[in-house]
Amino acid sequence: MRQAGRSLPEYRALRERHSILEMCRTPELATEVTLQPVRRLGVDAAILFSDIVVPLQGMGVDLDIEPGRGPVIAQPVRSSSDVARLTPLDPAGDAGYVLDAVKMLVSELDIPLIGFAGAPFTLASYLIEGGPSRDHARTKALMFSEPEVWGQLMQRLSDAVSVYLRAQVEAGASAIQLFDSWVGSLSPIDYELYVAPWVTSIFDGLDDLGISRIHFGVVTGELLQPMHATGCDVMGVDWRVPMDQARARLGEDVPLQGNLDPAILLAPWEVVAQRATDVLDRTGGQKHIFNLGHGVLPQTDPGQLARLVEHIHAFQP
Repeated sequence: MRQAGRSLPEYRALRERHSILEMCRTPELATEVTLQPVRRLGVDAAILFSDIVVPLQGMGVDLDIEPGRGPVIAQPVRSSSDVARLTPLDPAGDAGYVLDAVKMLVSELDIPLIGFAGAPFTLASYLIEGGPSRDHARTKALMFSEPEVWGQLMQRLSDAVSVYLRAQVEAGASAIQLFDSWVGSLSPIDYELYVAPWVTSIFDGLDDLGISRIHFGVVTGELLQPMHATGCDVMGVDWRVPMDQARARLGEDVPLQGNLDPAILLAPWEVVAQRATDVLDRTGGQKHIFNLGHGVLPQTDPGQLARLVEHIHAFQP
């Protein structure tokens, strides 16, 4: 799903010497971490190692990623003047190291590379809250009470995400994935009012590139239809919605990605195999990218991951 290397000993060895942001900003390290799970697991595509807050740094945001907590923003964005501090993103000048990593990876990989970015709502939530949040109360308060400021912020972020993803594709990425990790905190009505227009602008802006655009969020079972309506080509599904139900909500023609619970990989192999087969059976033979329903848990046995890949490759519907 993302950063499968977190469970690998070779990744942990690098983390003992380098911070996450240091690895993101060093093309050679980002390339190595991206390749680690490909070498071990035999997956069918690689996903770029980076972090969704990387473009925020390029926009002038003072931030850090604290171990065990996540992104922390030094000066939260909560007013029109705060939004005005955010500078337009120049991918080559502000995040050229990401594009260098993409080029390095494309030269080494014989499988597709998936680029990615965080979606505007999730990036806004970090900026407004100042870090991770359980209820996103400040974010919703600004969204509901200061719609003009919210619109200004979402416009800045959607513009940045658009040029950032385009630059990754132009550097060689075969597909892109837009992560809206925290948008599941919204109702469908609020999603359509306060989020969908900007996500639609991102996908519309990439339409001429002719690449697959994947959209994913967590706890977004009730948002599958409005999220897909923004214009993505593939809809990611977390583990909370069975694939047959997701298929019923979206229709038979929509390619889906997902949706094994990452915690299942901590169970005995027999349980993993049964649950993975159930996911495959529930797709009904329609277009489906098998994947986890969220990121690999760091305590996962790499052997389980490799065995899972073999199991999927051997599956016969």
